[in-house]
Amino acid sequence: MDISPAPATAPGAPAPEPDPARAKNATRPGDRVFLALSRGSGILLLVIMAAIAVFLTVRAANALSHDEGNFFTTFEWSANATPPVFGIAVLAFGTVVSSLIAMAIAVPVAIGIALFITHYAPRKLATPLSYVIDLLAAVPSIVYGLWGALFLVPHLKDLYAWLNDWFGWTGILEYHDGAPRSLFTIGILLAIMILPIVTSVSREVFRQTPRMNEEAALALGATRWEVIRMAVLPFGRSGVISASMLGLGRALGETMAVATVLSPSFEIGKSLLDPGGGTFAQNIASSFKESGELGKDALIASGLVLFVLTLLVNGAARMIIARRKEYAA
Repeated sequence: MDISPAPATAPGAPAPEPDPARAKNATRPGDRVFLALSRGSGILLLVIMAAIAVFLTVRAANALSHDEGNFFTTFEWSANATPPVFGIAVLAFGTVVSSLIAMAIAVPVAIGIALFITHYAPRKLATPLSYVIDLLAAVPSIVYGLWGALFLVPHLKDLYAWLNDWFGWTGILEYHDGAPRSLFTIGILLAIMILPIVTSVSREVFRQTPRMNEEAALALGATRWEVIRMAVLPFGRSGVISASMLGLGRALGETMAVATVLSPSFEIGKSLLDPGGGTFAQNIASSFKESGELGKDALIASGLVLFVLTLLVNGAARMIIARRKEYAA
């Protein structure tokens, strides 16, 4: 019997390629199950998104076929009238403007709080402050709405008067001594609501900054702010963008708080401090119960616009992150 060893691979020769069939058979059952579950979860998510899109499109098409006005430019919502006339011009304006005001207020403050917790505050202060921020994210929307209607609105008159004194000449911040139930008030309330989300995500991203990068900058004589500017902020840029998009998503779709504070009106005022206006979510919440079948389809059509708007916002965020591949996940 020949018991000589198999010929060894010559020095410098490439290693034999693994047999794909043998590698596939060697996969453990647990790996195959996990792969199937992961793949199925991804496919299920796509199916759910497609089902939502189809449902909204079918119901919206029925409403738009009966609309006597221009759906995108009409400043009226009379979906239950005969003939029905409705449009989303005011709703789109109110949704976008209030969300942008919220982002302009909340994002800089959230980044500042996250940097303070991770790089300035002592541990004894940073830990309870982090808990408080996380708890604020769990407060129900209706609680924010009641607080905004009963406390925030009455206390904004002095702020509105100050803005009118200094910036009223612009026309955008002109105040006419009405109840401060305006898009600017909604923007402030939404900023408070999205602040915990943006802060929490940004805080966790800043904590992941490589310690070696910070220590190297300090060793070169950089100040605390220079370390943050050169090491922390560039590393966390994509995370901050993602956190901002999460906050913007909540601001775009917020319903109960906006419906509690805002007095609905299908007019676009010259000033952001003028009462009235409306958003997609607020109009759906306040009109759905008393709407007929066609009226509900019209509200679903406006929901389809909000659905598409949210997808566009998230797609734009992904494009921004992808342009800086060194920061992209």
